[in-house]
Amino acid sequence: MLKYIIPLILFIVMAGFLAMGLKLDPREIPSPLIDKPAPDFALPVLTRPERTLSKTDLAGKVWLLNVWASWCVSCRQEHPVLNQLAQQHVTTIVGLNYKDDPTAAKQWLGQLGNPYNVSVMDQEGRTGIDYGVYGVPETFVIDKKGMIRYKHTGPVSIEDVQQIFLPLIARLQAEA
Repeated sequence: MLKYIIPLILFIVMAGFLAMGLKLDPREIPSPLIDKPAPDFALPVLTRPERTLSKTDLAGKVWLLNVWASWCVSCRQEHPVLNQLAQQHVTTIVGLNYKDDPTAAKQWLGQLGNPYNVSVMDQEGRTGIDYGVYGVPETFVIDKKGMIRYKHTGPVSIEDVQQIFLPLIARLQAEA
């Protein structure tokens, strides 16, 4: 009798873990960097590679870091939303062009519009690794003190902008 009960108990436990896993949203990947300082970087600007941008250049500003690439299908999906957000002039939007060909990236922005105040090149992917990027697109909200306050995995939608980004940006800009 015991030889039937142990496998039954193991099956029930495994089924319980499976049921819990099925309820998880794969887009909600927790980031250990939330409420921690954004990693430092100094990267060449996409349109002017002789110039670099660093995190310290953004000190005192609330800003978004949007990780994107011209080869990314989901980035194309979110791009019109970022263009609309940029037209509102509510915050600085920094593009992190991730593991991409600079020529292809410039052409892509030329065709689809450029929502970024500045876009930097992360051809090696090291800065993306520092930020814990799982894939593109990902978007980070960084406060005036350089702390990561939010991470969005996957394409940003209009609903995300209205329900998450704009209220958070407004709150962070109101803080001293």
